[in-house]
Amino acid sequence: MAWVCYLLQCGDGSLYAGVTSDLKRRLAQHALGRASKYTRARLPVTLRYVERKRDRGAALRREAEIKQLPRAAKLALVLRGR
Repeated sequence: MAWVCYLLQCGDGSLYAGVTSDLKRRLAQHALGRASKYTRARLPVTLRYVERKRDRGAALRREAEIKQLPRAAKLALVLRGR
């Protein structure tokens, strides 16, 4: 099963990093306010970056790395990923 690490841009301009094995389902959950408290309070959300990983552990490690990055580095990821 493939896993992805993703970045969302929230309605307030903040960035949210997450992981999932079903991106379509997870984005629908975020849009409905059923995925995380953070995004629920900052709707709407827009998918800005996706990075595919071979397993859950790799995706979680990458998510942790991305969460530690300063905002400018996260935005650079978004720009490179387009």
